[in-house]
Amino acid sequence: MALSCKHKQYEALGFCPICEHSLAMKQVKTKLTKQELFGSAPTVFVGRFGYPNLNVGIMAPPEISEEAWKLDAPRYWGQHNFSIPQMINIRSELINSRFSVNIKGKSKFLDISKEVAMASKPAEVEIKLDKQPSFRMSFHDFSAPSGPKAQVENAKLTSNISVDRKVDYVVSDTDFKANSAINYLYGHGYDESVITRLLSIGNLGVKADRKLVPTRWSITAADDSIGRQLARKVKDYQQAGYLAYFGGYLGNYYLVMLFPEVWSYELFEAAVPRPGGKLNYATDHEFYAGRKDYASNTVGGYYAARLAILEKLAGIRKQASILCLRFITGEYAVPLGVWVVREASRKAMESKPIEFSSRQLMVDYAQQFIKNKFGCDIKQMLKESKLLRKISVQRKLKEFA
Repeated sequence: MALSCKHKQYEALGFCPICEHSLAMKQVKTKLTKQELFGSAPTVFVGRFGYPNLNVGIMAPPEISEEAWKLDAPRYWGQHNFSIPQMINIRSELINSRFSVNIKGKSKFLDISKEVAMASKPAEVEIKLDKQPSFRMSFHDFSAPSGPKAQVENAKLTSNISVDRKVDYVVSDTDFKANSAINYLYGHGYDESVITRLLSIGNLGVKADRKLVPTRWSITAADDSIGRQLARKVKDYQQAGYLAYFGGYLGNYYLVMLFPEVWSYELFEAAVPRPGGKLNYATDHEFYAGRKDYASNTVGGYYAARLAILEKLAGIRKQASILCLRFITGEYAVPLGVWVVREASRKAMESKPIEFSSRQLMVDYAQQFIKNKFGCDIKQMLKESKLLRKISVQRKLKEFA
């Protein structure tokens, strides 16, 4: 933390997000001295306010860069353990050049945005803005932060884009349903960020149904669609044993408990309180048949964590009933998006699990572990668990054999 920093509440973190933000904005301001930018656009952003007329942003740094793809690469950030200051620094470079359009409308700028979303590497763009961008960052619970904003006055691609064959296939096939396209791309190794931007900009789905989807919604839609497909797969596997995984990233920690039962999933999310404070939490769940309504208490984090857990189950070819506990600490100083949840959950599931001989031993371990790790008493949380209640009362066929 800089010696001149006066924000003492962040002293324990070793950095100040307010100072990091100010420094990042200062650096961007020196690069963008005019109302024009010539940069490499790695992604697009679709807002949600004003529906059905939405703001669409072409996201690009104010210069051409071979490394611009790193500005929108959540899986890469997680794999390389990017810190919060690093995230603020790199995302501040993305200038949100916006225009407004109807969800089923057409425009020159929208056509450019669709090509940016399809490109296999950042597209080179030249953009003229209506004024000098407002130099502040936008932080979201659902997507990675972004830098300065301004309205587009004119824009054009300055080089031909390259499109991967499979991306071109799903975009060109206007009879390919969106869910099928999402799972096709995921099955061929494309990560969630690629799928999200294609869905968000209206490049996927049956022709008559194609439209802009707010980025916030498309992130959850992609996680949910992929998760449902994986759940159908793991339901055919043998049941896992009593296993507990723990890990985290950027102040988001997950204790994931597997029970030898058919697929079901329950998530509790809690912010770690100060000593002596009350543990507040939110929860959502689904049993074997899945859920039909939106997880309104834990929102996008529900689907992102479920995806990471299902990826692990598919990898080890097992099914289980999952009790997932998320603990958010003060390390998570600013919201960075649902991608943090997905990557933190993946890190937890990559850890070496602890195996138990019974349900009670694992539950007792969980209570003591969380007490020691975070100073939290989770007895009430576990008492309210619908999954644990169902497991404890459900009779097995082998009991009648």
